[in-house]
Amino acid sequence: MSFILIEDIFFVFLLSLLAVPIGSYIYKIMNNQKVFLTKVFSPVERLIYNVLGESAKEEMNAKKYSLSILIFSLIGLLFLILIQMIQSVLPLNPEQIKGVNFSLAFNTAASFVSNTNWQAYSGQDTLSYLTQMLGLTTQNFVSASTGIAVLFALIRGFILKNKNTIGNFWVDLTKVTLYILIPLSLVVSIAIASQGVVQTFSSYKQVTTLEGQNTETVPLGPAASQIAIKQLGTNGGGFFGANSSYPLENPNSFSNFVQVFSIIIIPAALCFTFGKAVKSQKQGIAVYVAMLILLIISISVITLCEKYQGPAYNGVVASGNMEGKEVLNGIGDSSLWGAVTTAVSNGSVNSMHDSFTPISGMILMFQMQLGEIIFGGVGSGLYGMIAFILLTVFIAGLMVGRTPEFLEKKIEPYDMKMVCLVIITPPLLTLLSTAWAVMMPQVNSWFTTNIGAHRFSEVLYSFTSMANNNGSAFAGFNGNTVFTNVLGGIVMLLVRFIPIVAVLYLAQNLASKKSVATSEGTLSTSNSLFIGLLLFIILIIGALSFLPALSLGPLADFFTSMK
Repeated sequence: MSFILIEDIFFVFLLSLLAVPIGSYIYKIMNNQKVFLTKVFSPVERLIYNVLGESAKEEMNAKKYSLSILIFSLIGLLFLILIQMIQSVLPLNPEQIKGVNFSLAFNTAASFVSNTNWQAYSGQDTLSYLTQMLGLTTQNFVSASTGIAVLFALIRGFILKNKNTIGNFWVDLTKVTLYILIPLSLVVSIAIASQGVVQTFSSYKQVTTLEGQNTETVPLGPAASQIAIKQLGTNGGGFFGANSSYPLENPNSFSNFVQVFSIIIIPAALCFTFGKAVKSQKQGIAVYVAMLILLIISISVITLCEKYQGPAYNGVVASGNMEGKEVLNGIGDSSLWGAVTTAVSNGSVNSMHDSFTPISGMILMFQMQLGEIIFGGVGSGLYGMIAFILLTVFIAGLMVGRTPEFLEKKIEPYDMKMVCLVIITPPLLTLLSTAWAVMMPQVNSWFTTNIGAHRFSEVLYSFTSMANNNGSAFAGFNGNTVFTNVLGGIVMLLVRFIPIVAVLYLAQNLASKKSVATSEGTLSTSNSLFIGLLLFIILIIGALSFLPALSLGPLADFFTSMK
């Protein structure tokens, strides 16, 4: 247990250490300042702008920025559906994998376009190398870039005064992809490939087992390049079906640490980017601390539950719950990864979440149900947390009888309508889709294992994951049905783009306002009192939304398993 504690402390320390310079670097990109990669990528950037023409030069209002994102995403959605369905006649398909049926192709396309990366399929059995690279990896880059671009637009809303524009989507998308995601992905790809993560176009290999009597098929492919961006872009979709618990996707402790660190570093760094952009480092630190507190609590609870709530064998309680975990990773690395991946809305796994103890599974679920705000997805996590900050400011203003303000901007009814759309959309779609699924007559045929309360937990977890931009799953629920594919795909698209549009209109409304002078009565939003109030509001909304559902699932599972 002491080694686990040391590892977790080192993880948090390194995260806090590196998030600051990376955040400063991202701020320079956002602010059009020169960086050490400018000479390398500026010719490519200019070429892209020349191809785009005038659309790359004009400032956009919320309507045009939103339409640009929606049209761009729609094209990506249709292209990804098409390439999956016709992959059997396309090159780079050495295993001659057949085309994907429409419902699964739609679900997968919606998943990757929305940065969710929910996978109702096994990668090595369902998709060709070309589909994985040209389809999924491309969306891993651009969906992540879109999230950060929307965050940049919101930040401009606080910076600008008396303006009706919030930047240019094409410029933001290009800069984020070229200067942030591609360089970091290259570094991570080399790091994990050096440890044995495969990167090849060779066909699958037939190998003889150690016993010498049987042969097994070893899937291969260009995995390292996709794994790097799936983690950095908080996507999470595995190249192989077993995701990062598969040895050729995550072979050792070093690759495991690199990958789990890659999941969280950009969302953490963006907190400091936000602080620099709004000229208030204290504000950026306050957001980071609030997120970090929730993450540390989650890591601690999950680790303790997995360590001390092991199953009993012949009346003897095991030393830790190792079910569903790789021996290489153990309880410590599995708990850390589980906490990080559900906090950051990444969805990759190095152990089976379905095998976690009931309380641990509840924490994994609840982190997602809070609305992917504990660091959350790249860009989307921070603008989700800012929505909660504005709600907290509004409530605090009502309590003391003052007009609420944040970063010298008055928070008015229109702003709160957009905030409510951002906050309410994920829990509403989570609960509605879960309720619809459990009322289907054939629902019992969708389970492969487990009975009782845990079955409900599996359905709740699945739609929580899809409706909160995550992508991980409790493996006992069969997600590859026409019903779950279609409903899940629609949910993933709605929960991604409704908040995005709301955030952009919120940004425009903020940008159109003038600054309000700070006075002695202005509520401080960077001190410990406000952080405490913010955490209270977040947890109260989460509990009010999901406590009944959690009581029917993991809590009931916990109490029945104690018998």
